[in-house]
Amino acid sequence: MAFLELKGVAKSYGQGAARREVLAGIDLEVAEGEFVAILGFSGTGKTTLISAIAGLVEPDAGEVLLDGAPVAGPGPDRGLVFQSYSLMPWLTVTGNIRLAVDAVHPRKSARDRASMTARYVDLVGLGHAADRRPAELSGGMRQRVAVARALAMNPRILLLDEPLSALDALTRAKLQDEIERIWDAEKKTVILITNDVDEAILLADRIVPLVPGHGDEGARLGPSFEVGMPRPRDRTAMNDDAAFKRLRAKITSFLLEAGQERAAEAADEGRLPEVLPIQPRSSLQAGRLRRGGRDADLPRAWAAAAEGPEKRAYVDLFDVHKVYPTPKGPLTVVEGFTHKIAKGEFISLIGHSGCGKSTVLSMAAGLVPISAGGIVLDGREIDGAGPERAVVFQAPSLLPWLTARENVALGVDRVFPHASAAERAEICDYYLTRVGLGDAMDRPAAELSNGMKQRVGIARAFALSPKLLLLDEPFGMLDSLTRWELQEVLMDVWRRTQVTAICVTHDVDEAILLADKVVMMTNGPRARIGNVMPVDLPRPRSRAALLQHPDYYRYRQELLDFLEAYEGGANPDPAKVKAGLSRTAGEAA
Repeated sequence: MAFLELKGVAKSYGQGAARREVLAGIDLEVAEGEFVAILGFSGTGKTTLISAIAGLVEPDAGEVLLDGAPVAGPGPDRGLVFQSYSLMPWLTVTGNIRLAVDAVHPRKSARDRASMTARYVDLVGLGHAADRRPAELSGGMRQRVAVARALAMNPRILLLDEPLSALDALTRAKLQDEIERIWDAEKKTVILITNDVDEAILLADRIVPLVPGHGDEGARLGPSFEVGMPRPRDRTAMNDDAAFKRLRAKITSFLLEAGQERAAEAADEGRLPEVLPIQPRSSLQAGRLRRGGRDADLPRAWAAAAEGPEKRAYVDLFDVHKVYPTPKGPLTVVEGFTHKIAKGEFISLIGHSGCGKSTVLSMAAGLVPISAGGIVLDGREIDGAGPERAVVFQAPSLLPWLTARENVALGVDRVFPHASAAERAEICDYYLTRVGLGDAMDRPAAELSNGMKQRVGIARAFALSPKLLLLDEPFGMLDSLTRWELQEVLMDVWRRTQVTAICVTHDVDEAILLADKVVMMTNGPRARIGNVMPVDLPRPRSRAALLQHPDYYRYRQELLDFLEAYEGGANPDPAKVKAGLSRTAGEAA
């Protein structure tokens, strides 16, 4: 008999015409001590499913059995960890964990309860922070408290609802290792809800996708994928494991196919009107630079580059520095960033948090002043923000009371002032259609999902007809599967426009998928370029096709090796790191 069993579980919300089926006929069996990961898209009902197992939601049909007994409400035999930490802000780490111990073990002596609390504090590596309150903890440390609190209930099954999705990549990796260590020590049955394929393979014994239903049908479970890889699993070493590559490609292909949008593209793709955007005055045409309100002679290196063999550089970042004043003196965040980008090239900028990626992008956008050096776009110095550069941020910053079309029109009306109203409307409609919002143009932004809002942001950026597209982790706030969809959207629109682009990301796979070159940054302060990796993979690209390409994992390994060299704030000699990467790449080839 299965330890956990779901039989025909179904759940709907709403009444009458507004009734929406979320789960439909969920059948699942989990053995005691098994670690199962459930993968799915946002909005498919993953949280509803785990809430039904926890007893927080009562199914409309079917039943949930734990060790043969029906689940009828929450209980201490199920420890639950959500994406949000839900800690008591006035209590310390010890106090928050002690709450669970006191609730589940009220008959034990105060001494025994204190000993149990201390054990779980130490188990998640927070002994040094036992007296700190949540406001004094990082996001990763807060999530450790939540895990410890769940374990302190001594549950028979641990339920993890996307516990790491709100954390940065490095903290997420550390907590993945922590979860596996705790699972190995405690031998608990674990159900992990995640949208990260690599995370599921790293941690689970078995992976089960939750796929959206057709039309008004609720989500159903797909086929189980047995991981079958020996433990402990090393995320870097797995990149060279043939079994990992096969399983990753198999799961990814299944999810991509399951998540394809069903709506057919319009037969008539439409055409853009023959109108040109306004162009800023060129300070370089006069052979002068304006800095701090005063003209200055062009640097000799720039003048020589404009006349020499390097004149093909469309974007020229020359010895760029960014220095911030602090009470302890000047802090150099970015130092000597020099790189040339050809017209129509797509560059990915990658590195650990705090390495200055977004600072470089903000200087290129003209949103942050350059402390030294300069940036030239198409022969013109960047001196403040301008319509020839479009930026897509992590949050699209839409006006919620305006429709999708009206949000795009805000920029189009300013950039195409001499076009007719009909021509400007055509531009808005064209790009909104291209990003898959042809049927949602007139919906207010407040009614759009996060993924749809970001589609509006992408459409708005391309609609400005920019010379340079700047993307600052544009998909960082989205779940993995929505991110895949929007990467495909971005690549499709970029293929049509061939706009020069720079994308800041911390996602290795995203960097390779999108870019012609990946520029890797060392840790800050005084961050600089540590290595540049050309990506010679055929376009147009798709994630499924790249997973089968013989060179894909070689590129991936080079990026993983670079990031590992700079992990935890390390600051090795860039020349030695680059030499090591070149040697590794040569061996792989």
